[in-house]
Amino acid sequence: MSRIGKQPVDLPAGVTASLSGQTIEVKGPKGTHSFTATDDVTITIGDQSIAVTPRGKSKRARQQWGMSRTMVANLVQGVSAGFKRELEINGVGYRAQAQGNNLKLNLGYSHEVAFQVPAGITVTTPKPTEVVVEGTDAQLVGQVAANIREWRRPEPYKGKGIKYKDEYIFRKEGKKK
Repeated sequence: MSRIGKQPVDLPAGVTASLSGQTIEVKGPKGTHSFTATDDVTITIGDQSIAVTPRGKSKRARQQWGMSRTMVANLVQGVSAGFKRELEINGVGYRAQAQGNNLKLNLGYSHEVAFQVPAGITVTTPKPTEVVVEGTDAQLVGQVAANIREWRRPEPYKGKGIKYKDEYIFRKEGKKK
C-alpha cells in the first residue's frame, strides 16, 4: 500500500480542479497547470479534495499511484502558493545581480556569466550573495536552481561556490606540513 497515495489532496479556497479523461487541470490564483496520468490510476474529484487510486494490483499500478498523487499535490501547491528555492553564494568577489529575465553571476571566471531565466520563473537577488528562484512548476524551479548551482558548485575545502540555503557542505581538512 502506498502511504502517500492513500492521502487525498485537499483543495484550498480559490483553487478549482476539472477532469477530462486522464488529464486533470487545476486553476488557482497563480495560474493553470495540468497533468496527464497513466491508465494505471483513477483520479476522482470530490467536493474539496482529489483522490488517486490504482486500477489493479500490479507493481506498475502501485508505482504510478504514489507518483500521480504527488504530481497532483504539486499542481495544487503551485497554483495556490508556488514553489521557492533559495541559493547562497560564498566566495570573495562572488555575487549575483538580477536584470529582467537575465541573471548576471560573477563567480571568479575571467568573464561574467549571463544566465537566461526561462519563462514562468522569477529570479530575484535580495542581497548580492543570495538568489531566490520562484515559480509555479516544482520541476522547473528545481531545475533552474540546479542549473544556476552548476556554474560553481561548492568545493569542500573552503566552501566557495553556489549552494542551496539548507545544504550542508562537508568540509575537508587541507594539506599539512
